[in-house]
Amino acid sequence: MKLSDLADRLTERLKLPLPGSIAHEPLRATPIGELRPKFDHKVPAKPGSVLILLYEDNGQIKFPLTKRPDYNGTHAGQVSLPGGKAEPGEDFIQTALRETEEEIGVSKSVVKVIGRLSNFFVIPSNYMITPVVAYAGSKPDFIRQESEVVKILEGNLNSLLSSDAIQVKEIIAAKTYRLMAPHFFIENEIVWGATAMMLNELRVVLRELIATNPLA
Repeated sequence: MKLSDLADRLTERLKLPLPGSIAHEPLRATPIGELRPKFDHKVPAKPGSVLILLYEDNGQIKFPLTKRPDYNGTHAGQVSLPGGKAEPGEDFIQTALRETEEEIGVSKSVVKVIGRLSNFFVIPSNYMITPVVAYAGSKPDFIRQESEVVKILEGNLNSLLSSDAIQVKEIIAAKTYRLMAPHFFIENEIVWGATAMMLNELRVVLRELIATNPLA
């Protein structure tokens, strides 16, 4: 699978209607046990963006993920796509590129945007996230922002597309809530929740492309 060919086909596909919730819902974690999280947001969702950045490395197409520090918060220790909250005056692409440069050191000058996936509402933190899809001509030199990123993981696109890529296990969220969580297992880390749901939309789109016209 050549990244240049994939990027061309994906650019055209992302202009068409997207699967959205059809792809998101199979990866949604389900509470189990007596304790159930409750969310009652009084204000509109905050805008934010994440970046799915594809690049080639030794003949494989990969994408970076970040692991958050273990702090006292909703998303502590979780694996995420690089990204974050929009600054005033930014559009969703500018936010994704700025946050990616801040978190993992990838300059926006080497990133070519392909398109976007469906907006995704992250219920626990009250964010409306736009996933931006892009690629780099070569593997970037990653520089971890130590205060926000414990480590950088490299997901493999072929593994993501595998028919058995989705696994399910019980996890503890926010050190409190038992959840049955569909997830991807990437570099010995469980990738679940919003990140897995957004990645699954890309997975569904790519598997659709492959089914209609296999990638060389």
